[in-house]
Amino acid sequence: MPTAAMLFGEDLLRIIAGQWKGHSLRPLKGRDVRPTTDRVREAWMSALGPRLHDASVLDLFSGSGALGLEALSRGARSVTCVEQARKSLDVIRANVDQLRARDECVVVGDDVFRFLSRLTVPADLALADPPYSTGAASRLVELFREQPFAKELWLEHPFREELPLPPGVKTRRYGDTAITTLLRDP
Repeated sequence: MPTAAMLFGEDLLRIIAGQWKGHSLRPLKGRDVRPTTDRVREAWMSALGPRLHDASVLDLFSGSGALGLEALSRGARSVTCVEQARKSLDVIRANVDQLRARDECVVVGDDVFRFLSRLTVPADLALADPPYSTGAASRLVELFREQPFAKELWLEHPFREELPLPPGVKTRRYGDTAITTLLRDP
């Protein structure tokens, strides 16, 4: 039996757990798109666990908004999706509307680093999936170490990418993908 993805020629994106479990989201299309896989997103959210409850979350380099919307579905109080690509912003807004999450989700069309430079109140959690091979992951780590913009930064990056990490930072590996967690100093 053919799946919807086979029939419509696109990858399906869905909420994995929480209040919107099973809801489909609009995916981004294009050759340069590299969405977080369901497997990695599930592992990431499971690792976050109770930290998500009533948390303010930044979804940086949001893409389709799936990561931030997954966090909302699992109990985050609010999510701010930050993305500068117009095509991505349209998809994020459509996904937010589809889930009727306008009250809990703010979509910001801006460069992530410019946005963070103007941020006055740090978030509880920052989830970031910057484009690979651009130096954005290293730059984000450096910025977080200088001026923490959240209590915790959870960063997706290629496993082999060398980042300017302080000692003792935890990195989880999922094939060629890694998720590194940095904590703001107490």
